[in-house]
Amino acid sequence: MTKFLLWIIVLIFCWPLAIIALIIYPLVWLILLPFRILGIAVDGILDLITAIIKLPSKIIS
Repeated sequence: MTKFLLWIIVLIFCWPLAIIALIIYPLVWLILLPFRILGIAVDGILDLITAIIKLPSKIIS
């Protein structure tokens, strides 16, 4: 909702910039998507390593 309101404000003040942003935003989102997937995978691997390291202390307590 915030992005939409910001786009409306830009549309009022500078409509060519708003139209360009409307076209470029999905392209940037698609370009950044693999990096988000990679970040999720790395976070999962780090959580797994943390769980393996902490497992002996959880068994004892």
